[in-house]
Amino acid sequence: MLTAVKKNIVVQVSDARISTDPDSVLVTYSLGSCIAVALYDPALTIGGMIHYQLPESAMDPQRAEAEPFLFCDTGMDVLMANLQQLGADKYRIIVKAAGGAAMKTGPQGFDIGKRNFLALRKVLWKYGLLLKGHDVGGDQPRNLYLYMNDGTVVVKSGGIEKNL
Repeated sequence: MLTAVKKNIVVQVSDARISTDPDSVLVTYSLGSCIAVALYDPALTIGGMIHYQLPESAMDPQRAEAEPFLFCDTGMDVLMANLQQLGADKYRIIVKAAGGAAMKTGPQGFDIGKRNFLALRKVLWKYGLLLKGHDVGGDQPRNLYLYMNDGTVVVKSGGIEKNL
């Protein structure tokens, strides 16, 4: 029996994507201190993913206006609004996240990974959403996959794959 080939929809850094195609997979690669958030409404089989770099748009409001997905707060607001516009119900949305590592490369001492995760928790609290699964921290890069057919979220890091 042949199985359907899944279509990868790549979410770049400072980007977000939405899909309603059950044959697609939202995926983002090389999460270091960045965080990727997968949101999925199982009743509608609709999902979205964001890959943001920085916690709060207040550090550069002009840049946030031009690039809302660079920041957690503005990016999540845009992604949630678009999901809801397509019919997703925030009370059904399942949220999972990965990233927020303390990478040995890049600027040190800013705790960007930790600050990114804290920013996500604040945004989720604002929306009344719970984080159902996460893989954050450490010092290893990660890839995150959201399978649109059933909402499965998989994180791969250091040769290890696990469902969130």
